[in-house]
Amino acid sequence: MTREMSVAGAFYPARAVELERYFTHFSKVYDEIATLTDVKIKAVIVPHAGYIYSGYTANIAFRILEKSNLKYFVVIGPSHRVGFQGISLCDAQSYETPFGNIQSSKKLAKELKEKFNLRAILHPHAEHSTEVQFPFIKHYLSDASIVELVYGDETPKFIAQIIDFLLEKEDCGVIISTDLSHFHSLSEANELDNICVNAIETLNIDLLHRGCEACGMIGVEAMLLSAKKLDLVPVILDYRTSADASDDVSRVVGYMSAYFRAAL
Repeated sequence: MTREMSVAGAFYPARAVELERYFTHFSKVYDEIATLTDVKIKAVIVPHAGYIYSGYTANIAFRILEKSNLKYFVVIGPSHRVGFQGISLCDAQSYETPFGNIQSSKKLAKELKEKFNLRAILHPHAEHSTEVQFPFIKHYLSDASIVELVYGDETPKFIAQIIDFLLEKEDCGVIISTDLSHFHSLSEANELDNICVNAIETLNIDLLHRGCEACGMIGVEAMLLSAKKLDLVPVILDYRTSADASDDVSRVVGYMSAYFRAAL
């Protein structure tokens, strides 16, 4: 079974040639304003809106993740359309993208199912929070295989246990998907999102609950729990809002990206 694209043509272009133009543009802009780090990282937080809005922010993280030489990635995102208890592990053999399919990491999926008693539920996997990451993975990490995890009503503590297990593997990385505040004025969004960014940058879980409105809050909190346990250092890469693309400052959505590295 292939996990087919469900939001191609909406959140990102359905044709490879159009996607290439996006990535070329994102990377050209990035190369002009910053130097790529040589730090090897194993975890990132990235946004999941339409590429026209959040693609640049996500692209920075994947450009850096490209240097990781990791073989397997687990993409973790919230369910936006289907309510359910727990976490669903996609049992597809491959994941469709406009650049070609990404292979599933069958061994890793089996380990996760057995160790954490995860099940596969069909409907939550027509999910954009995870799917918008797949073209980035295929483009920048073409030989990598993946596992998709979509969570509903679950505790950050349980997801953190999964992240701990994954990050202790030498060749496995974690991709956490979230947007920040939704549909506030630009000034209000900046204020709310600043709480999220500062909480991530300082691994302050108490601060995270003082106004951060990230839709993937559960996954973010889980990542912070793991970072504290594994002594990882967060680095904020980019923050912006949809107003940067639309010029509409009345109802904006916030986006950020970050990576986590081992302490020096």
